[in-house]
Amino acid sequence: MLSRHADSLYWLSRYVERAESLARILDATQRLANAPTSADKASNEWESCLESAGAADAFFERYDTANEANVTEFLTLSPDNPGSIANCLEIARSNARAVRTSLTVDMWEAINTAWLDLRAYSGRKLQGEEAGRFLEWVKAVSLRFDGSAYRSMLRSESYWFTRLGVYVERADTTARILDVKYHVLLPVTERVGGSLDYMQWAAILRAVSSVTAYHWVYRDSVKPWLVADLLILNPAMPRSLYSCYDGVVRHLELISDAHGRQGPAQRQARAIRTRLATTRIEDIFQSGLHEYIQAFIADNNRLSQSVTTQYLV
Repeated sequence: MLSRHADSLYWLSRYVERAESLARILDATQRLANAPTSADKASNEWESCLESAGAADAFFERYDTANEANVTEFLTLSPDNPGSIANCLEIARSNARAVRTSLTVDMWEAINTAWLDLRAYSGRKLQGEEAGRFLEWVKAVSLRFDGSAYRSMLRSESYWFTRLGVYVERADTTARILDVKYHVLLPVTERVGGSLDYMQWAAILRAVSSVTAYHWVYRDSVKPWLVADLLILNPAMPRSLYSCYDGVVRHLELISDAHGRQGPAQRQARAIRTRLATTRIEDIFQSGLHEYIQAFIADNNRLSQSVTTQYLV
């Protein structure tokens, strides 16, 4: 496979996954914003939304206040935000065109139809129920594209690079959502374990579609260390860091077998998965969840760079 084809497939899946992740972050933020707050109204849900999306610096270059209207516009349809949902889907479609012959008909129709439908939103400001419908549409687009790939794509290098992109992007998103909750979202006047803290952790579970999974696994009320355990270490949870890296390792191994050699990407991925497999949640909280997550995000970025150097350039 040509490196430019692998690059387009990898980033196609990453940008579709990124669009869905932004939709999930915005949906969770809307739920938090509509929930009861602390007595002094010190909560900062919309700023935490920007932090989670990695868009705070770019946002405050253009806006003075992080409120629902401004943040929703910036993260959904703004042409001034390279990382907006609209731009993610635009870039995804451009990558899909570049590798059209490597995609199945179902995959191409999923992403191309989404791109065409997106034009209906051009120049509009999403508010209230319309914003909610748009976010549900984005999630449906991602599920349709991902399902099409899983159900119709030949298990070959093309498929392996698309899955690799999904898992690397999903791991980054899960880590960022956890980190922002732990350090940004809870107002300083609220106690950890209070009613506001409970609602925020529950919203994090909803952001990754894991409320039911949490109660099936732990059969307990929402507790921070159990939420972190589910989203970091649980191998049965599809969006956990461990599950993502199990997928990363598996597909990198398939790629290396096809090429007859391994490299830094395989070694780094196995090392990250091994650390996740041998870590206890008690150790993570004792050393600091923020520090652990920041180290993971840095490792994930280094892995992505190794994949790029090894296969995509």
